[in-house]
Amino acid sequence: RMYMAFFRRLWNWCKRFRYRCGYGVHSPSDFFLITSVVYESLPYYAYRELESSFSLESSSFYRRKVNRLLFRLVNYFQPAYLVNVAGEDDLAFRYMKAACTSMKTNNVRVHDMKKTLQAVENIKGCVDMLHVGNTPFYSEVVEKMIPYMNTDACMIVGGIYTSEEKKKWWKQLKNDERVRITFDLYDIGIVLFDPKRYKQNYIVNFF
Repeated sequence: RMYMAFFRRLWNWCKRFRYRCGYGVHSPSDFFLITSVVYESLPYYAYRELESSFSLESSSFYRRKVNRLLFRLVNYFQPAYLVNVAGEDDLAFRYMKAACTSMKTNNVRVHDMKKTLQAVENIKGCVDMLHVGNTPFYSEVVEKMIPYMNTDACMIVGGIYTSEEKKKWWKQLKNDERVRITFDLYDIGIVLFDPKRYKQNYIVNFF
């Protein structure tokens, strides 16, 4: 199974080869996000401490490389208020919290759709960053949360290619008029909402 996952990822890397290193991206801010945040390879101060603290725990929904990217995204955007909606695995949430200790956080654990949506509805105030991780209620959560997102907010959606249904939904989300910029990294999708921006959908080769 591990080998199959590796070869699938290698195949996707080959298909996305021409989308590496910000090729074809003309916006300076989008180019910086891809080249200096997504592709940043230097070790951050918190990586070793974070990873030593859960070395004996169960595996994460994401690869370590993706968890590290979540850390960098929070470090880059510096959100004042982060909402995390995911399952019992909270490693991604711990990476994100470590990247900006001053931000307010709300960790919504997924149990069933009714409880999850009730928890989301109880969120007060504008949200600067939303992470929708391993949850079967991704569509409902995103629809509930978009009205709470700041215009300069960032949304991260995990596993956008985990099923045909989710791939179809991701395509619909990219076409949503409230969404301005998307970055398709295969493992995750990054969504920006700034209404001043021209609509743009990027594919990023993130092996």
